[in-house]
Amino acid sequence: MTGLSGVWAVRAARRTPRQEKRDDFTAVTDRMNGEIERQGLRITELEATTGAQNRRLEGAGVAITYLIARVRELHGYIRSVGMEPPTAEPIPEKAREFIHHDV
Repeated sequence: MTGLSGVWAVRAARRTPRQEKRDDFTAVTDRMNGEIERQGLRITELEATTGAQNRRLEGAGVAITYLIARVRELHGYIRSVGMEPPTAEPIPEKAREFIHHDV
């Protein structure tokens, strides 16, 4: 018991309550800085992923526009040679949002 009292007394003499608070603040600050850095990396990853998705969507939009124009050209050509083009299946509900004109 005397040994523990001696250790506690030595520690108490060296460290003030203010110093303990400073150490706690440093620990919290270091952890917050680590978390902020992790969040920054995550945001950078999400921005890169979003950019790639936007490029894919833009490419898909261009492809859809091209295909619609090509189908219209083929429709016109089939009619110009005196034939009747096959009837098209109805446009699916999910596609109607993106195709604003009938083919």
